[in-house]
Amino acid sequence: MMFEWLHRPLPVPDPGVAEMARRRQHQLTKPPGSLGRLETLAIRLAALRGEISPELGPVRIAVFAADHGVNAHGVSAYPSSVTAAMVGNFAGGGAAINVLSRQLDASLEVVDVGTLEPLPALPGVVDRRQGPGTADFTTAPAMTDGQLAGALGAGSEALERAGAVGLFIGGEMGIGNTTAAAALACALLGAPADDLAGPGTGLDAQGFARKIAILERALARHSEHLSHPHETLRRLGGFEIAALAGSYIACAQMGVPVLVDGFISSAAALAAERLRPGVTEWLILTHASAEPGHQRIVEALGGHPLLDLGMRLGEGSGAAVTVPLLRMACALHNQMATFAEAAVSEQLSP
Repeated sequence: MMFEWLHRPLPVPDPGVAEMARRRQHQLTKPPGSLGRLETLAIRLAALRGEISPELGPVRIAVFAADHGVNAHGVSAYPSSVTAAMVGNFAGGGAAINVLSRQLDASLEVVDVGTLEPLPALPGVVDRRQGPGTADFTTAPAMTDGQLAGALGAGSEALERAGAVGLFIGGEMGIGNTTAAAALACALLGAPADDLAGPGTGLDAQGFARKIAILERALARHSEHLSHPHETLRRLGGFEIAALAGSYIACAQMGVPVLVDGFISSAAALAAERLRPGVTEWLILTHASAEPGHQRIVEALGGHPLLDLGMRLGEGSGAAVTVPLLRMACALHNQMATFAEAAVSEQLSP
């Protein structure tokens, strides 16, 4: 019963609307294809929104925060206390995602899914703690079944609280979560740790070698239990990663397009797709993370990121940066004149 909602039906982007949007692109006063991926992006948004002339609508950003037991092994350059400090920074409006949300006129909330220490009441922060961080997955599963259900549900609830929303961005904050994301991706893709792991928040060579050893230990510890994505996420994921996966599944169920951020968010997207095939139809991969393993996850998701700016901050920041690009794609698609409207010869067409 805890996971029954995951199996609700998923709508399919409208192929008829996509075809009509494609025809409109061919009628606009430009050579076909001359706006490159802005054209295909507008067509895809039309299919996702069910509108020949799509508008993005209100943008919602939810940042999920949690800690990780594995961080006790020094897999991050920062202590777990930084997670709670950053949640305070989000509440105070001083983080990168706060700046970006203001620039985009997007609504923003932060969800504490499991910081190490309980936080005081903070403006804009929702308490959905599933525990004081996950367990150390080198010795035990990261989560219980109940915690996994609660974390997935926290992601779904974030979308429900948003109300009418045209576009969703999920962000994350959690010291040590590149290790959890790498472990999860390794298990889901059957890849070795040194193929997918990266330096995260700035590990030196010694720290990175330690991170690889910890990942290999965790993957070996759980190797006999990783045949199902549910169990893989429970054993190797994080509360905020599970919440992201839950939010992506809920968005797909409600027909809300999602902008997927970098490495950690993409690992969550991969878990969401494995849990509920068809979710990727509603996901737009926004930027190529500087984390080395991101490309492997992107390939598995079958997408192609819109931008490559060398970003690796998280928080949903890379996804937020692409919103103006999507708005421009829609504006060009909707507002350019057709050949007939402009009385221009269609000799620009092949």
